[in-house]
Amino acid sequence: MPEPLSKIERRILNYLVEYLKQHTYQPSIREIGKRFGIKSTKTVSEHLQALADKGYIERDASRSRGVKILGMNLAPDLISIPFYGKIAAGRPALLREHVQDEIGLDRKLVASADTFFLKVKGDSMQGMGILDGDMVMVEPLEEGELRDGDIVAAQMGEEATVKRYFRQDEKVVLEPANPDYAPILVHEHEDFTVLGRVTGLFRRFTAEQTAAIGA
Repeated sequence: MPEPLSKIERRILNYLVEYLKQHTYQPSIREIGKRFGIKSTKTVSEHLQALADKGYIERDASRSRGVKILGMNLAPDLISIPFYGKIAAGRPALLREHVQDEIGLDRKLVASADTFFLKVKGDSMQGMGILDGDMVMVEPLEEGELRDGDIVAAQMGEEATVKRYFRQDEKVVLEPANPDYAPILVHEHEDFTVLGRVTGLFRRFTAEQTAAIGA
């Protein structure tokens, strides 16, 4: 998906998806407001516009239910997950033009509608079973929603990484799962962004890997 969503934006997007599955049409602005306890229709409209600006939906202002969800397979049992490949250095956000592919998954395997796939580079997480070239499924979260020990995808300046997340006082520690690598201490004013929490892993075996396993 284009850009990470705020917590309320993600909840509204999930609601739009589930409502459409059940009714074959979208909820009205008033229905969305009632669902989330938002009294102002203007505020609801602003949240929908944020979803449109970030590339998740299209809006038709001439229709009361004029919302089209983008980039998703809305078949009852499938959802389309964007795959960004390796996390590119210097990219502060995940934009739609960076998507390399779309992967259909059973909805039961996906935590939220804005989940995405990234490709792992390096062996720093091999102790957690995450190897070079693996695809990790990432659920975008705000840093305050993380728990100590969560595996996260994060970006630090020009470098992107997958590590375990810990908070110690006012500092963040990113721990590898390989003794050959040292923990990364994130200082308060460093250029640091959590892209999300890793919730799944996919590995495609080559013929050579399959033969080695069977040997």
